[in-house]
This record gives sequence, structure tokens and C-alpha cells, in this order.
Amino acid sequence: MSNEEYTLLTDFIRNKTGLSYDDKKRYYVEKRICDRMRATKLESFRRYFQYLQGDLSGRELQILLNRLTVNETYFFREYEQLKCFAEEALPEIIANAGMGPLRVWSAGCSTGEEAYTLAIILLEMLGEDGADFEVHATDINSEVLLKARLGVYDERSVRDVPEVYLNRYFTRTGGRYGVDACLKEKVRFYQVNLKDRQQMSGMRDFHAIFCRNVLIYFDDMGRREVALYFYESLLPKGFIFLGHSESMSRISPVFRVRKFNNAIIYQK
Repeated sequence: MSNEEYTLLTDFIRNKTGLSYDDKKRYYVEKRICDRMRATKLESFRRYFQYLQGDLSGRELQILLNRLTVNETYFFREYEQLKCFAEEALPEIIANAGMGPLRVWSAGCSTGEEAYTLAIILLEMLGEDGADFEVHATDINSEVLLKARLGVYDERSVRDVPEVYLNRYFTRTGGRYGVDACLKEKVRFYQVNLKDRQQMSGMRDFHAIFCRNVLIYFDDMGRREVALYFYESLLPKGFIFLGHSESMSRISPVFRVRKFNNAIIYQK
């Protein structure tokens, strides 16, 4: 793939999804393009790119994105931030909440570990007779969403789950752990492209958004655009949680920085 061809491809992907692939990721991208060229029996990049652009169903782009966006995750990742949500942010959310369920969004949920972790935290903190809640979990990758809905994980994924929660919310079969129905009924998985204005306009009235280690795959303009969408998605005084190495202050000034004991997060 020539420099010009690589630029054509990455510009196309960025315009469609906001995902940015620079030269450091070139080998990773080119390998997956070669795989798709073999699968589609298209021998040149030019022919494959024409096919990708001309596929009005979006199926080929979806398959390519599924190959490009698989990322590792696990339950209770970045524990201190989750502790901040449970013990510091959540009481404020409850105090400010009106009628209806608490709504939390896991944006870029991958195979579902974060979303189910949030459901565990909310069940534990709110109790069976506490406020109702719902966790919305979205990703652009259709294959990881299928795995998330299935809710079956290996030992590596659950390695940081406290033993009491592992016994309470999972069923072990051999070396696999299935999440129980009480978690599944609280989490709704569906596909959302964070760059798609129409889709994002439907994401509203959230008390908290978790978008951790997702915006690092966007360029500066894409990050600013998504940050504004998130701002519109949150209720007043709602919180957004980024990855520990990410800073909303370097992306957009619209959020207020909140320094808690366990983490720095951002508030509308």
C-alpha cells in the first residue's frame, strides 16, 4: 500500500467513524486490509477501496471496523476510579436525581466487562430496594456486542473481581464465568457510532458516562466533537469518566474538573 493509498483509507475511516490511524499503526491497518482483500478476492488496493466505498449496505466497512477495533478489557479495570464513582460521585447523583431510573452509559463498551462492572456497583450501592437504574452499553464493533450480550468470560477477564462478587453475580462452568440474569437485565447493549450526529442525538438524559480509553483513538478534532456530544447527552451536574491517562481539560473547556479523593473526573 502506497502512502497515498494509506492516506485515502485512513481519511475514509476517520470521516465515517472519527477513528484516527497514523503511521505508527500502519502495519496493524495494512495487515487487516490484506486479510479483507483476500476474503473479498480483490487483488489490488484500488479495487478493494472502490468496493469499500461503493458498498451502500455498509457491511464491508463494518467487517473492517470489527477487525480494527478489538481491544482488551476486564472487570473492575481502573479500580480507584470505580471507587470514586461508587463512594463519591454516586451519592451526588442520587441527591440530584429526579424521577425515573439512574442512567449510566458505557461508551465504547467492547465485550461488556465495564458495563457489567457498573451494574454490579449500582446493585451493591443502591440495594435491592434502592433507586432503579439502567446501564446503556454501546460500541461501534458489532462482534464485541454479540460477546457482551452472551456474557461469558474467561479467568483473565474476571481476575480482578472480588471473590464475594464472583460468587454472587457469576456462574462458573469449567474455566468460564457467565454473568447472572440479574446483571443482564440491567444492561442494554447496542451499536452506536460516536461520530454519527443522528445516533448521538438519541443518547440523552444520562447521569454518568464512562468513556475510558476510547478517545485516544480519535484525532484532536474528533475528540472535541465527541466531547460536545457527551456534554449534550448528560443531565445537568452529570459526570463523565475518562481513562486515567486522559484529560478532558485538554480536549474541551465545557466540563468542570472535580477532584475527589480517589480520582479526577469531569462534570457538566
